Amino acid sequence: MFKHFLAASTVGLCLTLIPAMATPSPQFNLTKIFKTVTDGAKAAKDISESDEIVLGQEVAANLLSLAPLLDNQEVQSYVNKVGRWVSLHSERPDLPWTFVVLDLSDATAFAAPGGYIVITKGLLLKLNNEAELAGVLGHEASHVVRKHHLSAIKKANTTAFLKTLGDTALDASGKDNRRNRAFLEIASLGAALYGVGLDKDSEFEADRMGVVLATRSGYDSFGLPAVLQTLQGSKGSEVNSLLSTHPPTSDRLNQLDRVMGSNFDRFDALPAVEDRFLKIKELLTAKKK
Repeated sequence: MFKHFLAASTVGLCLTLIPAMATPSPQFNLTKIFKTVTDGAKAAKDISESDEIVLGQEVAANLLSLAPLLDNQEVQSYVNKVGRWVSLHSERPDLPWTFVVLDLSDATAFAAPGGYIVITKGLLLKLNNEAELAGVLGHEASHVVRKHHLSAIKKANTTAFLKTLGDTALDASGKDNRRNRAFLEIASLGAALYGVGLDKDSEFEADRMGVVLATRSGYDSFGLPAVLQTLQGSKGSEVNSLLSTHPPTSDRLNQLDRVMGSNFDRFDALPAVEDRFLKIKELLTAKKK
């Protein structure tokens, strides 16, 4: 069933510097993109990749205001390497994939359009190996690949959304300022979605694809299911934000069990890569001198 997803790849690990968040360019014509679009899926399909990237940068900028970046370059570099490796096995390897760690105790992760993905220190501390990290990052990368958030932004409030975009079609006087304000309003709407969550079908699809991406990348296929089992057994406020914006964990595990079945048994020799991950995890709990 999933054989065609699991093509081997020899693309090496790579690391890029986190790019500065860009401002909307004059060429970013929101009205042209959306003024005749009424369906969320069509909106996601019609938006150009370059526009998606700029919008994603703005959404990510909103999300990064939640907490400071973790002040540990070794951890940041490691997570970015793993994330880039997994994303290179997706159907959109050429996006400017960027993975960062927030210094936040809440156990959560989220993705913005264009390939900007954030995981918190709290979630990293709940993981046990690199395969689990690959599964989590693969889940988030899948939201980007399938443009789930672009569709959700459009569906959130079509009338208000189109009115905002219509404001950019006013006279030339102050037009750029209006366009930028409209753009930032849309980016804020996108960030607000993270407190509500995506629909369950999007989450189930991201789970399935996350498993596939981790397996393609050479990791134990059961990393993501293991994370879900950990979260299912977790109690406390640190996991509330993640669990409240996703379908019940038991439903997600049941969906994966039905999809995976015995199809992934032939990959049971793939490594979980525990030692390397635990060395990084130690850095998260080490006291600064």
